[in-house]
Amino acid sequence: MIILGIESSCDETALAIFDSKTGMLGHVVNSQHTIHSKYGGIVPELASRDHIKKLVPLLDDLLKNNKINLNQINLIAFTNGPGLLGPLLTGAAFAKSLAWSLNIKSIEIDHLEAHIFSAMISEKNLKPPFVSLLVSGGHTILSLIEKNSNCRVLGKTLDDSAGEVFDKVARHLGLSYPGGPEISREAEKIQKSSYKFPRPMIKSKDYNFSFSGLKTSVIQTINNIKLNKNSIADISHDFESSIIDVLITKTIKASNELGVDNIVITGGVSANKKLRNRFQNEAKLKNIFFPDIEFSTDNGAMIAYLGWIKSKSHFSNNLEINPDSISRFF
Repeated sequence: MIILGIESSCDETALAIFDSKTGMLGHVVNSQHTIHSKYGGIVPELASRDHIKKLVPLLDDLLKNNKINLNQINLIAFTNGPGLLGPLLTGAAFAKSLAWSLNIKSIEIDHLEAHIFSAMISEKNLKPPFVSLLVSGGHTILSLIEKNSNCRVLGKTLDDSAGEVFDKVARHLGLSYPGGPEISREAEKIQKSSYKFPRPMIKSKDYNFSFSGLKTSVIQTINNIKLNKNSIADISHDFESSIIDVLITKTIKASNELGVDNIVITGGVSANKKLRNRFQNEAKLKNIFFPDIEFSTDNGAMIAYLGWIKSKSHFSNNLEINPDSISRFF
């Protein structure tokens, strides 16, 4: 079976082709960072317009580069939520229209669920149960993926997500969007920070997260000093460490208390180099899994892959276009 995956939940237009016999054949991603960077965040209308412009050319390139004919596609998987409604509508309309014209089925995919299982694209031996830490621009969720692949949420952010805080702090530091990679680059310039920011809820008995207080503390510090190259790196270093400290502590705690040694870290923030290195160093008795860097941020490959997994079970197939800004998986 050959599955076309379509991702358009936010500011990446991404498509992929997955062959159930040979694996991932190819994928393409068009980022809109240059469009939104001047605004410091995503402008939904601009995102929707760019998806409309890019979907057909990207599909043509993907098919051509992988020597696949459109009529060879057996199933179309597309992101139906969560995300921005305009971009979701664009992708859903394109996917269902294309499936109808080819007389094949289309399947709705939950964006967050696709992230969680994205590590399995390259980690062939990874199977549930595992503790999942999903860290992205809009979500920070710790959950247990059980043997039957059902999800049991253990904790989530009570306010801002980790990725959202990275973006907001980066903006106050005068760094460009997206903020996570920019802060990481600044943090790498020094070995030790003179700051010690809060590690919110790191000692709480539950698995929830809260990063708004950290954000406020860092922004107040920024407002009370004169920023320069040295102070930006100094602040970035401990700010990044504070978030990573909390994420690692909570995740390892869940793994220990549940007796599940497999830990999977996914989502855009999982591409963070320091996060990856510290998980490997501080959880040596655990089995740590990350998706390949190219599958950490939003991509069509994870949509196509999960579409293949879900194609084995019954699903409805109709022309109704009804994207959902809220995840149905959690």
